[in-house]
Amino acid sequence: AQGAKLTDPQIAHIAYTAGQIDMQTAQLALKKSKSKEVRDFATQMERDHKAVNDKALALLNKLKVKPEDNETSRTLTKQASDSRAELSKLNGAAFDKAYMQHEVDYHKAVNDTLQNTLIPGASNQGLKDLLSTGLKIFQGHQQHAEQVVAELK
Repeated sequence: AQGAKLTDPQIAHIAYTAGQIDMQTAQLALKKSKSKEVRDFATQMERDHKAVNDKALALLNKLKVKPEDNETSRTLTKQASDSRAELSKLNGAAFDKAYMQHEVDYHKAVNDTLQNTLIPGASNQGLKDLLSTGLKIFQGHQQHAEQVVAELK
């Protein structure tokens, strides 16, 4: 998210894309992992990111704003596709460790982007509020992922 100032429709698209990516990665974990902790975490990711994305779409519909694709959301999608391809080659404990470390790293990056770029860059107060709520939820995800990583050693 560098360079020109992002518009609210672009910010909304980036946030929505980040949520979709984590849901897709969680679905991969649910297919591949046998670990209760990892599966519980993936289920939470799917549920929480869907809830935030549903609220984002409702807000955008209310504001009559269409999310706008942009370079940042395209880069996120490409990186996520590459990450899922790497993760899908792994199995068992190796998959669990890699997936959970990916989730720690992913949430660190998303939280940093929300806090330092998307929230300050949003013009609409409703969008700012939604992103701020998402940030609180995703900071919890990061902490949860860090705990699971520590338990998987």
